[in-house]
Amino acid sequence: MSNLAPFHLAFPVTSLLNARRFYGELLGCPEGRSSETWVDFDFHGHQIVAHLAPDELGNVAAQDVDGDDVPVRHFGLVLSMDEWHTLADRLRAAGTRFVIEPHVRFQGQPGEQATMFLLDPCGNALEFKAFADRSKLFAK
Repeated sequence: MSNLAPFHLAFPVTSLLNARRFYGELLGCPEGRSSETWVDFDFHGHQIVAHLAPDELGNVAAQDVDGDDVPVRHFGLVLSMDEWHTLADRLRAAGTRFVIEPHVRFQGQPGEQATMFLLDPCGNALEFKAFADRSKLFAK
């Protein structure tokens, strides 16, 4: 997995200031290029770009996944277990309201994983997950 190509993701936000506070300050993503209508961030080596487009945001559909009401449209990262716990602690300390609280799902199954879901200040859903054994990422 060390040769994984970085992905690029563009997504709408209602405020670049709020995006900078959330992605830059809270999540610790260094800021890259920007303009008056967009800003990009280094999301653990991946390029995510917040575009000022408030009309693009709307309802978030959800589906049941192992008893959780998971937002269908979301993005995030697969972290190491230590990074996941550190992030969960930082988010809790910051008073983050989770859509799905940090917990382990698919317990005892090949896809067992720690997961948490939250919304950025503009309503975009993010998931952060971790596997005790990352080689199980695509296990059936």
